[in-house]
Amino acid sequence: MDVMGDKATLLETGRFEQSADFVQSADLVQPSDRDETGEAAEEARQRLAAEAGDVEAMSVLGAMLLRRGDLDGAEPQLRAATAAGDRAAANNLGVLLHQRGYADDAAGWWRIAAVAGSAAAAHALGRHHREKGDEPAAEYWLRQSAEQGHALGAYALADLLEHRGDATAGQWMRAAAERGHREAAYRLARALDREVSAEGEDGPDNGVSPAAEQWYRQAAARGHRRAALHLGAILERRGELKEAGRWYLTSAKDGEARAACALGFLLRDAGDVESAAVWWLRAAQDGDGNAANALGALHAERGETQTAERWYRAAMDAGDVNGAYNLGLLCAEQARTAQAEQWYRRAAYAGHREAANALAILLLQGGDTAGAEPWFSKAAEAGSVDAAFNLGILFAGRGEDAVALRWYERAAAAGHTEAALQVGIARLRDGDEAAAERHLRCAAGGGSSEAAYRLATVLDARRPPVPAHELGEPVHSSKSECEEWYERAASQGHRRAQVRVGMLAAARGDVVGAARWYREAAEAGSRNGAFNLGLLLAREGSEPEAAVWWTRAADAGHGRAALRLALVYARRGELAEGQHWADRAVTLGPREVSERAARLRDALRQELSA
Repeated sequence: MDVMGDKATLLETGRFEQSADFVQSADLVQPSDRDETGEAAEEARQRLAAEAGDVEAMSVLGAMLLRRGDLDGAEPQLRAATAAGDRAAANNLGVLLHQRGYADDAAGWWRIAAVAGSAAAAHALGRHHREKGDEPAAEYWLRQSAEQGHALGAYALADLLEHRGDATAGQWMRAAAERGHREAAYRLARALDREVSAEGEDGPDNGVSPAAEQWYRQAAARGHRRAALHLGAILERRGELKEAGRWYLTSAKDGEARAACALGFLLRDAGDVESAAVWWLRAAQDGDGNAANALGALHAERGETQTAERWYRAAMDAGDVNGAYNLGLLCAEQARTAQAEQWYRRAAYAGHREAANALAILLLQGGDTAGAEPWFSKAAEAGSVDAAFNLGILFAGRGEDAVALRWYERAAAAGHTEAALQVGIARLRDGDEAAAERHLRCAAGGGSSEAAYRLATVLDARRPPVPAHELGEPVHSSKSECEEWYERAASQGHRRAQVRVGMLAAARGDVVGAARWYREAAEAGSRNGAFNLGLLLAREGSEPEAAVWWTRAADAGHGRAALRLALVYARRGELAEGQHWADRAVTLGPREVSERAARLRDALRQELSA
């Protein structure tokens, strides 16, 4: 029973009951609401009245002494008032006897007060019977209390009925909440949340009904720390971060470790890492594993690996499996492979799917393909998107393309960019252009430069042919969708896309833009970019510089660049150098280049031997 709390709590919970007139008066206040002088004066006044035989004064004086903890002084006053028929005194005498350890005697006085109409006594008696295991009697007295409008009685009745699975429990929980019971308000909010979740409704605020939020807010306003935590989470998801932070702070100050942890993340995201660390430390010291992990990550980022490891271990000790996973990551970064495998295994066996995926990767890197596959499968079946993608790679490497595609499709359906790319490529190979385009768009939208390039080529192939430019590119004045995808891929560093964008720019007459894209591609190692940049420079009269880029392209295996160099050196009269590049062009091809280079080479030989 909640009579075992402190004195203020006893008064607030209704265990103390004054006379009916006194309850309705404005004089009933908490000890903090009046100073010690006022308390002493009131006590003296009530004592004088009690000594004069005033029954109500005896009851009030007994309640005051009981609240203060003076059981010896309170008992005679309460007994005298009770003997005179004061029901409030009978109830408070029951509280006093319960505090002394005489539960059955207390119940006797509560019964007297309850029969006389005391809702508080009926509540206390109902709680007494429930603790004794007599649920029918408990329900009877709790219902008496609840029907009189007693908030604690309504809550205790709702709790009893809910325990039995009685459908009317919600009605009494709501009644208690409406009468200001904060725990009832919190539990009502949780029940409404569960209803929304069970019905599969999203609700206007990420699955939280407005009614649930209202009750969370009421409970939080009355000091319920878990309600404040939930309210903060609701507001954070909605983007109302300032108010969310206030509720997290309220809850954290009341000792809720999860709120302190959440407040830390909110502060970190706002850029205040030092304050975040303070709250994480507080939460971690109270046993919050998530906060311990956050501290570990913070110290790991700073290079303080020993401190990071200590916090990861603390998280693990708190029952947070992420601690073992993070220890594995830390060891892997330090090339402590054996220890990393140990921690990954521990987390994986505990059901951590990303640890299972990391363990599989570690085994695969060590050449243990047979050992890796089951862990990839376990992680993928548990919902790891990366593991599903890795299984696709594993089966593709074995030549089992159909199985690989199934895993790629599973990962792609969950939003994995590279998996969507692989599915797109496979569909292109199968001739299913519509499905390929759909997956390539997903991958390109997810940031894959290769997907953006391949999507652009698909769209490019649909364009009707138009008269060719002197560089072999179609002439058009405005950018098409395929050009936009080429440019997106090019801006992400895709070399073939950069060359293609350069060619399209050249076709529009944008020489500066073309040169910029060709140069970016060439400097990144594209031989086609180097060759085209050379063509552009040669057209602009910069043949020496063009020869530099052609040399780079030819050295990378570009046959046309080698042929261009052979022609350049032949015109300069450097026949031996020209013959050298002609030989390279013959070797590099393609066939038409080889044929032209062979003729040039033979001519240069004749010239050299003449």
